[in-house]
Amino acid sequence: MGDDLASEGDTLLQSEKEFHDAAKRNDTARMEELIRRGVDIKAKNNTDRTALHWAAGAGNVDAVRLLLDHDVPVDDEDSVQRRPLHFGMNALLLSAWFGHLQVLHILISAGAKISCVNRHGMNLLHCAAQRGHIQVMEFIIQDLEDVCVDETDKEENTALHLAAKNGHFSVLEKIIDVGVDLDEKNLEGLTALHLAAEGGHSHCVKLLVEAGADVNAQTQKKMSCLHYAALHGYEEIARLLLDAGIHADALNHQNASATHIAVLQNFPAMVKLFISAECDLDIPDNRQQTSLHIAAEHGRQDIAEMILIAGVNLKLTDKQGKTSLDVAARGNHINLVDMIIKADRFYKWEKGNLNSDSSSWVAKHLTFKQDHRLETQHIRSVMWRLATKYLKPGEWKKLAHYWKFTDDHIRAIEQQWTGAKSYREHGHRMLLIWLHGVITAGENPIKGLYEGLVGIGRRDLAESIRKKANADSTSPRKCTAM
Repeated sequence: MGDDLASEGDTLLQSEKEFHDAAKRNDTARMEELIRRGVDIKAKNNTDRTALHWAAGAGNVDAVRLLLDHDVPVDDEDSVQRRPLHFGMNALLLSAWFGHLQVLHILISAGAKISCVNRHGMNLLHCAAQRGHIQVMEFIIQDLEDVCVDETDKEENTALHLAAKNGHFSVLEKIIDVGVDLDEKNLEGLTALHLAAEGGHSHCVKLLVEAGADVNAQTQKKMSCLHYAALHGYEEIARLLLDAGIHADALNHQNASATHIAVLQNFPAMVKLFISAECDLDIPDNRQQTSLHIAAEHGRQDIAEMILIAGVNLKLTDKQGKTSLDVAARGNHINLVDMIIKADRFYKWEKGNLNSDSSSWVAKHLTFKQDHRLETQHIRSVMWRLATKYLKPGEWKKLAHYWKFTDDHIRAIEQQWTGAKSYREHGHRMLLIWLHGVITAGENPIKGLYEGLVGIGRRDLAESIRKKANADSTSPRKCTAM
């Protein structure tokens, strides 16, 4: 026929390439013409694919029948390696993979081996489950003998694993109805529930949970389904698992809880959910870091505030002996440093003055972030002038000690900004932190400031501030009581 190779690097002659192309598009007239001209109908391309592979994969019933009428081998495997799951596929597996039920029927009637697997160990059921072809699945399960629903591929995935991983609800439902081990693990120790959770398939998670899957199963790396939900920020799945009674504080191989992971991945809503579920926020991971340590290290202010409002042990140290305050200071996360000091002072005040009561004013309005409210603008401007114009170097520390700031608090404030005049910034931050506590306690800030200045020997400043406050009609609280 005078054929040349179809293309450089290809093993097909031009006529054979045309035959394959005709099989792809179900052009049986062209196929018959090429057969009459003597084309090799068994010819394989450079990945060992025959015309039958193409026809079966495309669902071309007429082309498949024509090829079978000419006695082409039905079980030949290809060697496609671009996608590992496709490595070693025959026509029957391709028909299952692409969901072509009629082609599947025809090939089985022609004697194709139903026990075939590809090089990845995937059988007909795996292919249909992986791709979510429910009709093919039902045919394989109901009509084919010697097909075990619990058979595994080379990674020890069952059809249940593959359906869950890919979110194929109907297929998953069918396999569960047949009756399988819901908690079977693959090589990595993942169950179908793990894979559904990791893939974000909440409807599949719900189905498996309701069917009785073990929500507390852990992988070889001790990952629970909640760890995977936290890793990707899947709130709905986390809620489903928590409602199903999962151990919320289970630790993985790095001793990390789901809360640790949610903080690290910066999912505030997920952290809020875990706090509502009363997860233990003081659990240390393998670096001895609590959730707050991680928030402090990465400067996660919103998450840190939620954790601080929930209440944690601020004395806990990591492997380097650092508290969360130390970690925030070392990372130069100034606002976070101030928030942690505010929280520490609040915890001490609360312990001495207030029983925890969710209906209290404090519980409803508590915040540790910077104060930008209009009603505190005047007193904050007083603080600014005091720190930048009137307090001498070292006097802010005397005030801090008078107001029971700890040495750790002072050291953390001092760690940012160094220089001859940095005491001004340090003093201003200390005053604002103090103001937070005074306002939270419902006390008079001008009165407290007066007493503090007198206490460090600056009665001149104290009297000056009292006079200005009393003369200012906009001042929220005058000092007539002094």
